[in-house]
Amino acid sequence: MTLDTALFFVGLLAEAAVLALLLFRRIYKTLPVFSLYLAWSIINDIGVFLLIRHFPDKDLQIYLISYAVDAVLMFCILIEISMSVLAPIRNSLPRWTGVKVAALVLCLCGIVWFFTNPAAYDIPLKQPTIHVQLTTAIVRVLYFVVLAALSQFLSLSWRDRELQIATGFGIYSIASLMMQLVTLNPNLWPSMTQAQFHILQEIASTSYVLSLLYWAYSFAQAEAERREFTPQMHDLLLVLAGNARDTRIAMASSQGSKSDRRFPR
Repeated sequence: MTLDTALFFVGLLAEAAVLALLLFRRIYKTLPVFSLYLAWSIINDIGVFLLIRHFPDKDLQIYLISYAVDAVLMFCILIEISMSVLAPIRNSLPRWTGVKVAALVLCLCGIVWFFTNPAAYDIPLKQPTIHVQLTTAIVRVLYFVVLAALSQFLSLSWRDRELQIATGFGIYSIASLMMQLVTLNPNLWPSMTQAQFHILQEIASTSYVLSLLYWAYSFAQAEAERREFTPQMHDLLLVLAGNARDTRIAMASSQGSKSDRRFPR
């Protein structure tokens, strides 16, 4: 059995284990899109494997469709995680907060998509599949870095599902991004052999398996009780969400109540 075959089957087993834990721990109720993503990953891995074997001349089209669906699901996952992070103040948020979060994530994806156009590189690798892969990898890394950096302000710990999911994506996205950057580097690819490129792909595949194992370990643990935001962060998030008017009214009412208590009529 080759290393590629071993990684393929280990990855399938790990995906199945993570999905089983999502169902067993009932995490799918709070993170349905992420659960759907794991189910899709299993179907996609098997489907792509079989389709490539039967239609080897259509490999680019098959990969492009696979990466496109993956990118759409990833976009939805980032929105889902963002809304889950805001769960402690969900009832206080304006009705259109989800739309605003989606627009923010879409803007991030659009900016990354614009600056990662592989046509800007003078190399014979300009397939749309590379563009989609590079964009999703960078977006996942940026999201992980931002969420990890703001974890203290958002009252998140490494036992919270949101940060665990972002960390898993960050692990294999960094490896995938490094592989893509080496592939796109005009100073490196002419001197690299096919075997060396293949090693880079195996490293990226291994990092994905490691991410799955990390998720399996994390989801096997009991979920930590979500901490509430500090009052300052609570008010700041409400202001950023467009609920500044209600926040000012609440703060004014609070100050008025304090005055009444200090100077009873």
